[in-house]
Amino acid sequence: MRKLSSFALLLISFTSAAPAQWAQISSQSERSPNKGLEHRYLVVEDSNSGERASLELAIFSTKSCRLRVVDQPSEPRIDLEDVMTRGNFLAGVNGGYFDPGYRPIGLLIVDGTMIAPLQKARLLSGVLSASTKKIQISRVAEFSINQKPDAAVESGPMIVDLGKSVRGLESRKAARRTFAVVAAGDKAAIGFCSDVTLADLSNILAIVVIPDFKIQRVLNLDGGSSSAFWFKRANGSAFSIAEQKPVRDFVTVVAK
Repeated sequence: MRKLSSFALLLISFTSAAPAQWAQISSQSERSPNKGLEHRYLVVEDSNSGERASLELAIFSTKSCRLRVVDQPSEPRIDLEDVMTRGNFLAGVNGGYFDPGYRPIGLLIVDGTMIAPLQKARLLSGVLSASTKKIQISRVAEFSINQKPDAAVESGPMIVDLGKSVRGLESRKAARRTFAVVAAGDKAAIGFCSDVTLADLSNILAIVVIPDFKIQRVLNLDGGSSSAFWFKRANGSAFSIAEQKPVRDFVTVVAK
């Protein structure tokens, strides 16, 4: 009986460790005041465990919208919702990593001015950069400051690359996530996901189906208690998920 019991426990252990099999089960959208921007709400489910996760995406055309980084170098540091309501912003998420003294970790460019330089670190694997003409997610080795972006945030890890999930990502710690997306054509997005691991987020975003939105690359931003999302609806009201602590900077969407 003791041997049978041990075998049963081992079998249960292997079953519980089975990799998640995510499938999209619902999708809803709403418009913003800008015709090139929409809020897409998605729900996905793991067919093995029944666990669900939700995603918020602010999807936009780079022909009608652009990215702008908003920095908070000094106190008082207000939350995303307050920042968004004080300007002509259409959507926003929290930005890159920062140390306990609120100094940015990795490259930070705001309105064409370099606030912090590029750094080499395992976690900082990519750069989100934007100019009036295009938005890019580059691996650090691909990025050149000679591109002279108007805005840039160094972060990581890379979550999706060439439209496929990235292997070897952390698979044990679930947390709220925020991220940036570049898609085929002239499309890009900023997004938020409820508590999942980085490996799960990679697998989820690799299977997401949205009309006219084919994900190419996704870069993870500062997650956990920093995670926040805001979207301005067509009627002027806002959908908002607040961060749980002050952050250094935000990645926002504004009209061109």
